[in-house]
Amino acid sequence: MVKAIVLSDYGPPEVLVPGEVEIGSPGPGQIRVSAEFAGVGPTDLAIRSGRLKGAFGARPGVVLGFEAAGVVNAVGRSVAGVQPGDRVAVFLPGLGGYAGDVLARYWVRVPEPVSAQDAAALPASGEAAARVVDEVGVAAGETVLIAGAAGSVGLIACQLAIARGAQVLAAVRPRDSGVVSQAGATPVAFGAGLVASVRAVVPAVDAVIDASGAGILGAAVDLAGGAGRVVTLSDPRAAEFGVRLSGPDGPRAAARLQAVMASLADGQLILRSRTVVPLASAAQVHRDLENGELRTKVLLSVPA
Repeated sequence: MVKAIVLSDYGPPEVLVPGEVEIGSPGPGQIRVSAEFAGVGPTDLAIRSGRLKGAFGARPGVVLGFEAAGVVNAVGRSVAGVQPGDRVAVFLPGLGGYAGDVLARYWVRVPEPVSAQDAAALPASGEAAARVVDEVGVAAGETVLIAGAAGSVGLIACQLAIARGAQVLAAVRPRDSGVVSQAGATPVAFGAGLVASVRAVVPAVDAVIDASGAGILGAAVDLAGGAGRVVTLSDPRAAEFGVRLSGPDGPRAAARLQAVMASLADGQLILRSRTVVPLASAAQVHRDLENGELRTKVLLSVPA
């Protein structure tokens, strides 16, 4: 049995309770990891509150968390390229991160220049960012609008698109203009005047990545001249606009994790600033994120 934070029901942050769970031996193609840090993301909050009830296999009694980093303690059959004692970051589309041990099918070894905290902050955001940049087919010379560009996914997506040779317009609040400018993007005002803000810079864009889920799909389709190259990570109204609602892509996840980790190790990625708190404070973290008292990436420090 290992310490964990368990989803006792759907509802307010208090439904996240300390407990112990049994993590079995890794199956074929899996590894088991002694976690050091686990990432907290906005989808965790949506699942816990019930807004994404049942998504990703979530139900009362499960352990939330899409990403973690730590040290391999066991490997399953047919696993190659990693062994007990190796440092890894893991992507967990089936959840399980808020625990002392995690079972993972998608992982990447952590190279020496990358800290455990940076490694834990990367997998879910990095996989999602690489996925949506691929899905809209960003190419050199194009102009891409990224809404929610100062968030964990959006900030990485900005940098990946720029690395492909695209011009990136980053839709953010004024307080976040500096961080996206540092990443090489051009900030535009996020809000009701989004279309006008973008058209003050360019008449149209080639593609739109919505990492905000904040109801901007009508504007996105307008600016892109159609829904074909618009993707959202979390807007439940995607189908109404004919927009793709992106979700984890297992067959390509490992390659994308390798690519973003290599970029991080080479100093080519800036990650969002972070706050680190104990695993036992997960409920308070959810509350502070929902209230707007925390505006950074949050990592839960997992006790040994």
